[in-house]
Amino acid sequence: MQSTDEQIQNYVETTLRESGSHGLDHILRVTALCEAIGRAEGADLRVLIPAALFHDVARPLEEETGVPHEEEGARIAERYLRSIRYDEARIGAVVHAIRTHRYSTGAAPETLEAKILSDADKLDAMGAVGLARTFLQAGERGGGIRDAVDHIEEKLLKLNGLMYTASARGIAEERHAFLNRFVEALDDEMNPAGRP
Repeated sequence: MQSTDEQIQNYVETTLRESGSHGLDHILRVTALCEAIGRAEGADLRVLIPAALFHDVARPLEEETGVPHEEEGARIAERYLRSIRYDEARIGAVVHAIRTHRYSTGAAPETLEAKILSDADKLDAMGAVGLARTFLQAGERGGGIRDAVDHIEEKLLKLNGLMYTASARGIAEERHAFLNRFVEALDDEMNPAGRP
């Protein structure tokens, strides 16, 4: 018999049909980060893991309709969790974590689980995977290297200072250092005029 987390993952897999910079692989990496950070920080994994699995489920809908994915994803999660008779006392916390995970909305996560989801989502935008996702996203939008670099400079290089948990700050420090090395190397390669 499937665990509840496996049921949720199967549902998300069937709902999230397309891959991409915010596809299933991103969701699974964020979920793994949430589990590791959640264990280290003493979080309620019965809130955190469902929130992580659902956090970007509505991304394709946002692309089509403009409806914020964190709002629609929270509604989808709440409806699904109720349909499988999930622990009612935890559903509100799952919904809160999904609604507040997004870096750019300004909605502040208030629970440990919501903070960890926000941290894990930001961590997946950093380091080698974050760079790969940034270039993938630039291509998805018809952009090029300069568009990706602008995103790195405007957003990704600021994320390390926005972590809520000590566990995430440790990971962010390493990934931030990698981002800086990459930007320096890319700048050297794209602007070779000053070299001897």
